[in-house]
Amino acid sequence: MFPAQALAEAMLARGWRVKLSTDARGARYAGGFPDAVRIEQISAATFARGGLADKIMVPLKLAAGVLAAGFSMLTDRPRVVVGFGGYPSIPALSAAWALRVPRMIHEQNGVLGRVNQIFARRVNLLACGTWPTSMPEGITAEFTGNPVRAAVLERAGAGYIPPGDYPMDLLVIGGSQGARILSDVVPQAIAALPEAIKRNLGVAHQAREEDIARVVAAYEAGGIDAEIAPFFNDIPRRLSECQLVVSRAGASSVADISVIGRPAILVPYAAAAANHQAANAKMLSSVDAAVIFPEAHFTAAALTECLESILTNPKAAQAMAQAALSAGRADATERLAEMVEALARKETP
Repeated sequence: MFPAQALAEAMLARGWRVKLSTDARGARYAGGFPDAVRIEQISAATFARGGLADKIMVPLKLAAGVLAAGFSMLTDRPRVVVGFGGYPSIPALSAAWALRVPRMIHEQNGVLGRVNQIFARRVNLLACGTWPTSMPEGITAEFTGNPVRAAVLERAGAGYIPPGDYPMDLLVIGGSQGARILSDVVPQAIAALPEAIKRNLGVAHQAREEDIARVVAAYEAGGIDAEIAPFFNDIPRRLSECQLVVSRAGASSVADISVIGRPAILVPYAAAAANHQAANAKMLSSVDAAVIFPEAHFTAAALTECLESILTNPKAAQAMAQAALSAGRADATERLAEMVEALARKETP
């Protein structure tokens, strides 16, 4: 929802009217959209949720959603329809295709999601937030980057202080899924670092609520100054002030790291659909801005070696930070907005 919100804000600023078409579930996450955005709830469904009865109803719910979206477009025809993936975008994109309304999609991850795969050949333009993004044969996309929060943009390209013999910060963020492996491995790895590094190191570790007690105990046993919480609401500030980040490879995390420009150790979530987090990580690893650990190789001993290598080599860490910055797209939202306006000026093929 965040890229959609960012684009909505940009289009409003350019004088456009904006409507968000989503289902009831999506509407629950639309609280951050500007009041000027009209939210239209339509029927949508997925085979990935519910029991047999729910799955039987999926085609009917989607058909109802397409008809509702089509009727809405006939009464208030949009200049452009933009899809951001996920099953709630199916009705609006389907109606736009049937009515030949100019349409485009934006893919956040390095692999097209299932819905975006279906519509990749049925839209006029395709934007991607991660580069490179795997595309079906014959399909081309424009790399716009992933829109980031205003708090991240405020710190875009913030000056980097490389590691040295002074206080340093390590940020550990795992997202909402699959962070347990970071809680299992990172405290042990840091505890095994040489004392010369540990005495200067402060850790901020985002852990699941159920893991916090043991993570706190592990850091205390290792004599490490650590702040542990299930959520930090000031991640952009912490990113801008840290010497190194250990993170999952979600599209938003990779975008934040690249826009601010920080060295990273990334552990892609192995269970992510189509292994898309591994694809996301390539955007930083391909320019030597990040070290990638597949989950199977993410051990305390291996991480200790990697941490020591980066935290004792300020020139290499500085180069990684610059490389991350070179991969970022701080102007992603404006690039998307320009694509929308360019599409609106053209005839639909």
